[in-house]
Amino acid sequence: MNRILISRTDSIGDVVLTLPMCQALREQFPEARLIYIGKKYTESVVNCFDCIDEFWDVDALLNQPIAMQIDQMKADCIIHVFPNKALASLAKRAKIPMRIGTSHRVFHLFTCNHRPNFTRKNSPYHESQLNFHLLAPLGITTIPDLEDISSNLKLNRPTESIPLDFQWEKDTYVLLHPKSKGSALEWPIEKYMLLAEQLANGGTKVCFTGTEEEGQLFRMKLPVHPNIMDSTGKLSLTQLISLIGNAKALVACSTGPYHIAGVSGVNAIGLFSMRRPIDPGRWKAIGPKAQFLVFDEQCKACKKGEKCRCIEDISIDSVMNAIG
Repeated sequence: MNRILISRTDSIGDVVLTLPMCQALREQFPEARLIYIGKKYTESVVNCFDCIDEFWDVDALLNQPIAMQIDQMKADCIIHVFPNKALASLAKRAKIPMRIGTSHRVFHLFTCNHRPNFTRKNSPYHESQLNFHLLAPLGITTIPDLEDISSNLKLNRPTESIPLDFQWEKDTYVLLHPKSKGSALEWPIEKYMLLAEQLANGGTKVCFTGTEEEGQLFRMKLPVHPNIMDSTGKLSLTQLISLIGNAKALVACSTGPYHIAGVSGVNAIGLFSMRRPIDPGRWKAIGPKAQFLVFDEQCKACKKGEKCRCIEDISIDSVMNAIG
């Protein structure tokens, strides 16, 4: 194996939870060149991990003339962690000898020659563990426990400087990331505001994070307090990673910054529902200080798979206790 492609073309949290699999590939094939194919906006996250040699923007790849696409895709193996029909077809046209993808996608029947059979939705495994099923054709048949995954994955802090307004001493501030771009159930914004006020009144700096679009949804509700800051829309992803790495804690639902905080070694506090497949058993952050909160581990509606807003009942006091 001289050249291995890993394709996961979805969001930041999914990318973070794919990196333990990439680390296992690096250990199994130390001389191989590992190339990650993903969405452009996730590149800053991938670049923080030494196990990856190169990042390809999937849209830039697929927008090239077909001859150039096929030439670029020359490799010994491609692993479709997130099924992508266009990439699967391209990998076959490029005649990659080993093409690995889950058996649960019909188009993989025609494009992949190795199709591990496993289910994600009803599995007891964590998302980072589930990805290891795809490595069986490469001789990696052991699924590590979460403790080993958390201890083996290290994020390298990026060097891009943070604006002066957000340059604080390490462990002196808490980050609140209220929104998720609709990818997860969210804790009420009103509770984030009350939490921020309580922290600020106790002398802790609080900084809200998110995109400009997300900031527009709650910026006018921020309490006026010298210890409460708003960074929404003001930081690049690389700068946000740096800001997270020095924080005392980060509070969020199951979203990208929560997972970044986990692998940064920060006290990452995730707020969850117990409903599968969006429960913490599947999606909690990995990392030595990562934790999660739910309102009721035995929630009857969640156990039945019904839509439930029990996440909204997680108390501010329980979040304060988790922050410490």
